[in-house]
Amino acid sequence: MEEEIQKEDEQNEIKAEKMKNEEEKSLEKMTIIELKQIAYKIPEITGASAMKKEDILAAIKKSRGIEDQVSVKKKKKKQIKEEISVKGLKLKIVRLKEEKDVARKSKEKDRVNILRRRINRLKKRTRKVAQA
Repeated sequence: MEEEIQKEDEQNEIKAEKMKNEEEKSLEKMTIIELKQIAYKIPEITGASAMKKEDILAAIKKSRGIEDQVSVKKKKKKQIKEEISVKGLKLKIVRLKEEKDVARKSKEKDRVNILRRRINRLKKRTRKVAQA
């Protein structure tokens, strides 16, 4: 009798783990609208309408007790973005300006346009990094 009860408990635990895995997979595949509907039902989550998909996913997983597994690639990208400094970006801008002057003297219009756009992008990035 006790053995049967233990077997049933083990089977229930296995089913619960499978359901958690299925929920986790389904959460990842859900659209932002579906995730917001789930978030509205959870009282712990506030401001779900203004959240991005990643933020809502994290909040739902946290409230349900699901561990969030981040892939190695995502971690590396975040580290690379954090390491960029305003000083480093400005040094790149200076180098690109020098290249642009050389290209302008040699009358390479296409190269000048490419460098001009790169410089503008880097300037925008410096502003973003400075704000953060």
